[in-house]
Amino acid sequence: MVWVPLRTTRTDRRAPLRAPTTRCTTMSLEWLMDWSWSLDGLRDFIATGIQSFRDCDATALAAVACLLVLFVWYCYHVGREQPRAYATVNALMQSAEANGVQNGYVYCHSPECVRCTHHDGLNQKLYHNLQEYAKRYSWSGMGRIHKGIREQGRYLNSRPSIQKPEVFFLPDLPTMPYFSRDAQKHDVELLERNFQTILCEFETLYKAFSNCSLPQGWKMNSTPSGEWFTFYLVNQGMCVPRNCRRCPRTYRLLGSLRTCIGNNVFGNACISVLSPGTVIAEHYGPTNIRIRCHLGLKTPSNCELVVGGEPQCWAEGRCLLFDDSFLHTAFHEG
Repeated sequence: MVWVPLRTTRTDRRAPLRAPTTRCTTMSLEWLMDWSWSLDGLRDFIATGIQSFRDCDATALAAVACLLVLFVWYCYHVGREQPRAYATVNALMQSAEANGVQNGYVYCHSPECVRCTHHDGLNQKLYHNLQEYAKRYSWSGMGRIHKGIREQGRYLNSRPSIQKPEVFFLPDLPTMPYFSRDAQKHDVELLERNFQTILCEFETLYKAFSNCSLPQGWKMNSTPSGEWFTFYLVNQGMCVPRNCRRCPRTYRLLGSLRTCIGNNVFGNACISVLSPGTVIAEHYGPTNIRIRCHLGLKTPSNCELVVGGEPQCWAEGRCLLFDDSFLHTAFHEG
């Protein structure tokens, strides 16, 4: 308790001069009594404060200890779950490879296809690369990606059959089969402005089909019926130099796109041709972190793309954006 000097009353100030000694004695006694009481209160206050500080200190120490225990448990949990997640993903991929199916659908047997072929250490390498990336950027912004990698086994097993990417699923991204052209407005407009340039180079390439069944640079993909040919400029993030030299203007155009994926296993750029009567088996793409863009070059009316159960038709000189992690197929009835 803080001591406050006693105030004299109005009567005290007007008291006769003959009584000052008595009044001073009384004030001194009152002052000493009040001061003694104040010291007792101050002592109690200090003792209570010290005890409270000790209690708070013990509580804070306990809280810090709990946080340390939780952190150690988290590190242990992450370290234990990573190999388990990788093992689950690899087991799923090996099972699909052994059965020749991909989530119930036929898939290709190309040894170069990341989506269809089991690659030893793919997820470990992916996680390592992401950690290196995280050193240069905000770790908090990488949390969702690390979670996605750790829990791939659960995601691959629990995803609805309409959307189930084969290699990597990143949670909390927009989920829709088709995207508006405005989602990639700059690149869409750039491609459509250069439609004639791309078409001209394609027509030069396509003339080679009159000389042999499979011209140099083209690949033939497995399909239930018909024929599906692809001519890659960028295949799984890697440039194909010989093909790029045959389409120089188209390849330079790719370098002008803002969102074209390069130096990444999920990046592709190719010319795709479906012969009449071709049906591409329903399948899933490798990941949901990308948007596919199709620019129609030659599109007969009896061609169709179906993504997530929703059909769309290509149009010459127009871009069509979609998420190929959804179950999708394409056909040319011819």
